[in-house]
Amino acid sequence: MEIVGLTDSASTLYSDYRRESAALWVELERKQIDKEFLRVERFRRTFALHGVEADPFKASAIYLDILPETIVLVDGAKRLCETLASVGELGVITNGIDAVQRRRIEKSGLGEWFSFVATSEKCGFAKPDARFFEFAAGSFSSFRKSEAIIFGDRIDADIAGAIQFGIDSCWFNPRGLAGEELLIPTFEVSHLDEIDGCLCDRP
Repeated sequence: MEIVGLTDSASTLYSDYRRESAALWVELERKQIDKEFLRVERFRRTFALHGVEADPFKASAIYLDILPETIVLVDGAKRLCETLASVGELGVITNGIDAVQRRRIEKSGLGEWFSFVATSEKCGFAKPDARFFEFAAGSFSSFRKSEAIIFGDRIDADIAGAIQFGIDSCWFNPRGLAGEELLIPTFEVSHLDEIDGCLCDRP
């Protein structure tokens, strides 16, 4: 990664970067920091751990420019979106950076099935805050809590937020992680193909 002055392989920094980034996202969701701080701080901390003399601001800018180009779809994602869009209205709600998330969805080829993209950056509140879910609900052409369901892979943000907002949830848990006693999703699946069956089980 000579573009930011690194000589080591990026793979030697990756696990530390992921850990630092994940910790900062938790702080963001707890309203302890903002996104501008997160964007740069995750690189500053990672570089400091490895004694790397590189500009974290430049690294962040390059990363955010490249990130939307790196799209890897989960198996079954296109088929699921097409199926769900044929019976209801789909939207994306994300704590991710607004510009990055919109570009990623555009590049993914899934955009045609979504009515909107709601980001915490635009809302001012992040999942699991119920105010973000209220903000997202206002983006649908019509919305009823009794008919809504959120699909998400983070129990502490997606499932917790759904519980606070009072809607059904489906936890996508492909790695078989342990859940939390007080955060029980309506459904849990390990593969996207299982979601159709969950919807059939809804009253």
